[in-house]
Amino acid sequence: MLTAFARAFKTPDLRKKLLFTLGIIVVYRIGTNIPIPGVDYRNVQACLDAAQANQGLFGLVNMFSGGALLQITIFALGIMPYITASIILQLLTVVIPRLEALKKEGQAGTAKITQYTRYLTVALAVLQGTGLVATARSGALFQGCPVGNQIVPDQSMFVTITMVITMTAGTALVMWLGELITDRGIGNGMSILMFISIAATFPSALWAIKEQGDLADGWIEFGTVLLVGLVMVGLVVFVEQAQRRIPVQYAKRMIGRRSYGGTSTYIPLKVNQAGVIPVIFASSLLYIPALIVQFSNSTAGWAAWITKNLADTGATPHIILYFFLIVFFAFFYVAITFNPEEVADNMKKYGGFIPGIRAGRPTAEYLSYVLNRITWPGSLYLGLISLVPTMALAGFGANQNFPFGGTSILIIVGVGLETVRQIESQLQQRNYEGFLR
Repeated sequence: MLTAFARAFKTPDLRKKLLFTLGIIVVYRIGTNIPIPGVDYRNVQACLDAAQANQGLFGLVNMFSGGALLQITIFALGIMPYITASIILQLLTVVIPRLEALKKEGQAGTAKITQYTRYLTVALAVLQGTGLVATARSGALFQGCPVGNQIVPDQSMFVTITMVITMTAGTALVMWLGELITDRGIGNGMSILMFISIAATFPSALWAIKEQGDLADGWIEFGTVLLVGLVMVGLVVFVEQAQRRIPVQYAKRMIGRRSYGGTSTYIPLKVNQAGVIPVIFASSLLYIPALIVQFSNSTAGWAAWITKNLADTGATPHIILYFFLIVFFAFFYVAITFNPEEVADNMKKYGGFIPGIRAGRPTAEYLSYVLNRITWPGSLYLGLISLVPTMALAGFGANQNFPFGGTSILIIVGVGLETVRQIESQLQQRNYEGFLR
């Protein structure tokens, strides 16, 4: 690995891309620490130090923003609006024929969908920014903070609009930085920024576990959590790399005096075909009832039941519903992103077939059968990995900033593997062995 990094920095154009990516990362991390106008920075830090952040409602967005959300900085929303917009556009592609036609147009259609994603990102940033400002003004962003309602001292309309515009502009800037990395750097820009945001929270979360520990001044809990994290990373790498390879044979064709085709390849079906999307869907859906209760300020029986059973991440109903939602969304997302009939038609069009399976409808039925069989272990694996933070709360007495949660580990490992693959592929393109050693 060290040799590969040394070779990467020895290659001029690859070194330029790596340094450009690192520069964008530095700019992004600086922006996550600059507070927006109208916020009392001292009161925010006092609340962060003295109160427990309401992670049940804002933990996911705070993680994707690298801790910038609860500090109410210019990059407070991070890349969460872009992620949400991308998921919405991907789902609408299946429903709206116009978007489906654009997807099939190739590069021009993809550019149009990307433009729609940008517009939707800005709209979602305005909505989420307004919600965050309203929550900060009401003092509900932190629990038990004595100065929680003094985070925004001046609650005039002008200051509120300025705060929303600043956060929306910060989201647009983050989106632009991510696209710069994609065009001129290494890897997918948004994935890299997501990776950095999550990794930035690891040191403080690990140190908080050490400070809260009782055995040997917390070092035993610290080492145990670190060991569990390494085991989880190994497990996630193993499952994320696992795939079912369905062999495909292409018939040989004679055109004139030349023969074409006759090659053998395979269709790689990953065990975790849906990635981290089901976890995000399930988390967002479970946050909706808790948000309704918080903003309604109701003391009725239904509000108390939701607060006790759904808003509390350690409650048994929350755990059970969370697990089943992840399994459901795993099958749902795989069903809308992989179309066995379309794959079978493309294979038949180009003379391909699966050995032992007739082309056309039998091929589509076989692909659907195999996909359902491998999606079951993939969905169960996602559900179990996502419950690790809850088990950590009970087992280690950790806070809700437990670093090795399912969502964070899945993203860290997935983005890391993909980035390393891209670096290796570019190294192979520039490394030619001569005839003589």
